[in-house]
This record gives sequence, C-alpha cells and structure tokens, in this order.
Amino acid sequence: MKLYNLHSKQKLPISKKEAWQFLSNPKNLKVITPDYMGFKILSGADRPMYAGQIIQYIVTPVMGIKTKWVTEITHVKDNSYFVDEQRYGPYALWHHKHFIKEIEGGVELEDSIDYKLPFGWIGQVFHPILVKPKLDEIFTYRRKKLLELFGKM
Repeated sequence: MKLYNLHSKQKLPISKKEAWQFLSNPKNLKVITPDYMGFKILSGADRPMYAGQIIQYIVTPVMGIKTKWVTEITHVKDNSYFVDEQRYGPYALWHHKHFIKEIEGGVELEDSIDYKLPFGWIGQVFHPILVKPKLDEIFTYRRKKLLELFGKM
C-alpha cells in the first residue's frame, strides 16, 4: 500500500495566539471547508482541543455520498502544533500535522498529511484522478478562506 503526502504552507498577518485560537477550535473546521462537502460535527467539539479528544463528523466529499469520519487529536503543544489521526473514515491511514510558526509580520501555517488509500491498487488508480485533485481543491479553498478571514501578507 502506497503512502502519500500532502504538504501546504501559508503566511498570514496575524499573531501566533490568534492563529492558534482559530485553528485549535474544532468548530472552525466547518468555516474553512467548502460548503458543498456538507461538513457537520456530530460530537467531540464542545471543549478546547486536547490530546485524546475524539471528534466525529459527517462529510460528503464526492457524488453526494455521506461519510462518517472520526478523528483523534493525538498531540497538542499550545500555540505551536497539533496532530489529528483518523480512527474511522474514508482513508486507510490519515495523519495530519498542523504547525504554527511565528515569522516577521505574522505566522506561517504548515500542514503535512500522510495518508494511504483503501482498496490496494484500485485506490492507487483513483489517487491521481479523484483523491489528489479533491484534496488539492479542499486545501486551495482553505488557503483562500483563511486569507479572506485574516488578510493578505
């Protein structure tokens, strides 16, 4: 089974504290997810982020197919980084690291996602034609939405 990586960086003219307050609140994931994905938190977002937190979502990534997704926040260092891992959902593996680094004039946000697809070689066939373009689209939307919310650098 092949391991893929998606890597994204973005600079924003906000403080590290402001970036952390927004990104570490699970409820804000809906704000930076395209509306057509029908993102809805079912449970687990009623407290500030902590290691061991389980969050359940419903998301509709393709063709109107609703998918339940369960993630666990496995690591948290306040104002610096957090890691979420899929416990149940569409991927064979999903390990998403979120970093916030202070830079001159603001912060740099960095996402690094290691993921595997289910269904062996069939999943690998669909990666370049469906999965990778969809993930790129979601993260492009996310970058645009964050710029809209927090300004350009």
